[in-house]
Amino acid sequence: MARQSLVGQVADELLDRIITGEFPPGATVPGEHELSARHEVSRMTVREAMKTLQAQRILSVERGRGTFVNPLNRWASLEAVLRAASEGKNEAETSVQLIELRRMLETGACELAAGRIRDEDIQALYSHVDSMRAAHEVNNVAAFVEADLAFHDLILHASENVFVSVLFEPLHQVLQKRRTQTSAVREIQEHAIGHHRKIAEALESRDPARSREAMDNHMQQTLDDLKNLVLEAK
Repeated sequence: MARQSLVGQVADELLDRIITGEFPPGATVPGEHELSARHEVSRMTVREAMKTLQAQRILSVERGRGTFVNPLNRWASLEAVLRAASEGKNEAETSVQLIELRRMLETGACELAAGRIRDEDIQALYSHVDSMRAAHEVNNVAAFVEADLAFHDLILHASENVFVSVLFEPLHQVLQKRRTQTSAVREIQEHAIGHHRKIAEALESRDPARSREAMDNHMQQTLDDLKNLVLEAK
């Protein structure tokens, strides 16, 4: 167990160096001798740590050339990708890709929810919109984000598709961080309040196509706001 713990520590440290940009995609990582000296562990421990990252497709070995860092879109570990999203330097690209992911999943979830959502859940959606508006009026970003996330979580669960909720759960921390950044802009808050109310109204109508369109319009507005009011402002 002790040796496995050391393997994990070495793998985590090397992953951190990759995420912070010390070893960007395509870069060669240090060899076993250098890493064993840095971490004061055996070369066998380093070798197993490297194998861990290879299994996650973070690293790839080219015989006779060395071990290289793969592009993020080739990584096979959700945990590692989420760490990169939370701690990495390319926040703009990560934020855009998160919205793209949300758009793919949440529009479908909203369409499913239209035929399955309960009356009490509809009322809860309107309550969350009211909470967003109240938070906007006093410029309470934390309360605004909390109500925003609760609104979307309710729809995901109302879809009654177990895979949707499971897929989104690991993203919660990253989404909360990104929502806090974008929701600090009051104009974005105003747009979000309007779109959330339209989504609630569409779901209340129990019309799947209308519900899907309402969520899709919200995702497009979110993407436009990110690009025009956040990224261009930096």
